Amino acid sequence: MTESACTPGASGLRSYDEALALLLGHARPVLRHEHVALHDALGRVLAAPVVSRIDVPGWDNSAMDGYAVRSADLAGDGPRLRVAQRIAAGTAGAGLEAGTAARIFTGAPVPPGADTVVIQEACERDGDFVSIRQVPKVGANIRRAGEDIRAGADVIAAGTRLGPAHLGLAASVGVAELAVRERLRVALFCSGDELVMPGQPLGPGQIYNSNQFTAAALLRALGCEVVNLGIVEDSLDATCEALSRGAAAADLVLATGGVSVGEEDHVKPAVERLGSLDLWKIAIRPGKPLAFGRIGDTPFIGTPGNPVSLFVTFVLFARPFILRMQGRGDVDPVVVPAVSDFDWPKPDKRREYVRARLEAAEGGVARVKIHPSRSSAVLSSVAWASGLAVIPEGRVLERGDPIDFLPFSELLA
Repeated sequence: MTESACTPGASGLRSYDEALALLLGHARPVLRHEHVALHDALGRVLAAPVVSRIDVPGWDNSAMDGYAVRSADLAGDGPRLRVAQRIAAGTAGAGLEAGTAARIFTGAPVPPGADTVVIQEACERDGDFVSIRQVPKVGANIRRAGEDIRAGADVIAAGTRLGPAHLGLAASVGVAELAVRERLRVALFCSGDELVMPGQPLGPGQIYNSNQFTAAALLRALGCEVVNLGIVEDSLDATCEALSRGAAAADLVLATGGVSVGEEDHVKPAVERLGSLDLWKIAIRPGKPLAFGRIGDTPFIGTPGNPVSLFVTFVLFARPFILRMQGRGDVDPVVVPAVSDFDWPKPDKRREYVRARLEAAEGGVARVKIHPSRSSAVLSSVAWASGLAVIPEGRVLERGDPIDFLPFSELLA
């Protein structure tokens, strides 16, 4: 496929929105699933909804330590009742007789006949009797059966990435194992004769392969299984061989480097030889060259080799594509409204994603501070940042102007 077929317009650049829509339109969920125990389900994507077979709570229970009473016995000033029983969590009391109270503890079943719990701080105990100093409303301090969850209700939706609260919620309705999507297998390789693995001596013109570790960590943060294809030399045949191996072994092939237009950039012609290329250039900074296509039936994403461009294009494009392949619906980035703590006097034709930090809020609105370097080779700027500031095409900013901030805490999960 020619470049003009891959990208519209004379500039050959797609907008961010066009590019993302194209990728998501080609994303197909991988439907394989397995059953895992709750202890092994953290971070996995739920394949089928969790349906409760019980009410939670299963019975009316006390929300506080105190005394279960009949509201009819609380008439008059300072009612005094005989304490006839004691009910702790994990036990059940007898029916409450008129004129009596039950000493009750948090989580214990409210005995039949009782309709109110008086907190212990509003009572005064005297031997076998208790005096009520503050009479509460009828029904106070009682958690009703089914108040949290009703039997038959969907409690966790399919497509949810399971966090600690989800696992506790599943346990609370008695579910011991969950149907989850199998981990997405992503074949990863890095192009470049200049790349050397950490721990090895550097030769003339060589650099350490940071991209492999950045990309693999980004993939694992999304719950993917990484098929590591290592470093691929700068040749068309080697690139084709790596793409073929990756397509045969994984659900997605991800490559870093080799996607530009230089004589040693072989990813684009290799993808076109083996399959199809649907996307190549995007009107963003950093990260203009981003390749997307297919090797047979296996999707392929190629990111730039500069480490910042790799990081930015991954979180903006590869991440939502992977989430959609995992069957997740929550692919849109979380946007935090803030104000700029900097001036941006020169507009750009491309949308810029600037490495930034969110500073303490003033007047209820947080301020965004940006890193001084715009270089796509300065990986330390990503480690310094807590997110990306979004500067739209053609925008000029002054300190205090509104700006959107994309926090890494949301982009890396």
